[in-house]
Amino acid sequence: MDDLELALALADDADALTTRRFRAHDLNVEAKPDLTPVTDADRAAERALRDRLAAERPGDAVAGEEYGVEQGDVVWWLDPIDGTRNYARGIPIWATLIGLEREGTVVVGVVSAPALGHRWWATGGGGAFVDGERISVSRVERLEDAYLSTTTLRVSPAVHALAARVAVARTYADFWQHVLVAEGRVDVAIEEALNPWDWKAPKLIVEEAGGRFTAEPGLYVASNALLHDEAVRAVRPPA
Repeated sequence: MDDLELALALADDADALTTRRFRAHDLNVEAKPDLTPVTDADRAAERALRDRLAAERPGDAVAGEEYGVEQGDVVWWLDPIDGTRNYARGIPIWATLIGLEREGTVVVGVVSAPALGHRWWATGGGGAFVDGERISVSRVERLEDAYLSTTTLRVSPAVHALAARVAVARTYADFWQHVLVAEGRVDVAIEEALNPWDWKAPKLIVEEAGGRFTAEPGLYVASNALLHDEAVRAVRPPA
């Protein structure tokens, strides 16, 4: 099967595992060394995806949140459950993220959120989709008219100041705010701390929907492109 078909099949496998354990009374939740939570579902989903990739793409590297990062010209980036805190509390805003990177460029991105009943995907040059329908970013041109999201209220004063300038400021968690930008429902989404497996797939989806995505240490901004430069200038940490 081709790259997108395999990525979607991997998402099917993950969905089957994660939905079965969602809100399970015996769900095991532990704290990792960095104090972030991990569940048995996180580990089982990533292990299943790694096992399938080892069988179907044995020459490809795999980089995931739970079992480490391999190096290679072709890398599958896996976040088995983006939004583990939500998952562990029974909140349905979580997703499996799958990104395929070839020679430093992400060429396939999938975000699958089975508890929300939606799946987003994109291929390089092929556009972005949700549930099979093509999506595109908004055409909002002024920050004063914009909808802005950030995952947490624990952000820098610069982000709070930008939030005070826009029409609506909300906290749509994790992957969700980025795919909402791709759908044109949110205009700017800001994070200040992400790992590569958190942003590889959403970045491609946003860009293939016509948006822009800045990913640099301490600053991760997805936007409809029209507002991008102004938003980034407003929140970029001092050099």
